[in-house]
Amino acid sequence: MNHYETVFILNPVLSDTQIEETVKKFEDFLIKNGGKMVAKENWGLKKLAYAIQHKKSGFYHLFEFTAPGEILTPYEQEFSRDERIMRFLTVKLDKHAIAWAEKRRTRLKTAKA
Repeated sequence: MNHYETVFILNPVLSDTQIEETVKKFEDFLIKNGGKMVAKENWGLKKLAYAIQHKKSGFYHLFEFTAPGEILTPYEQEFSRDERIMRFLTVKLDKHAIAWAEKRRTRLKTAKA
């Protein structure tokens, strides 16, 4: 099982319900195909550096998960097929990135408390 991180940008015209449905769809896809969610973050509505599909903002989400490598291709195909997704990027984390992500999560938890 490899450790991955996916950041994706959702269309800003979506309702809260549509955003939740889309996030749940991709989370369920990972779990159904043998993946395990490590962390999930909603970064909210952010301004884009450049326009994508004539939109100047988008809803950012981050998934950190472990999964077998063979599910990555169908996982990314699902992102490509979904019109609600404007952009996505999945990266494989090495041991240093995993440690940094864990530090970031604990820092976020202490900041919220």
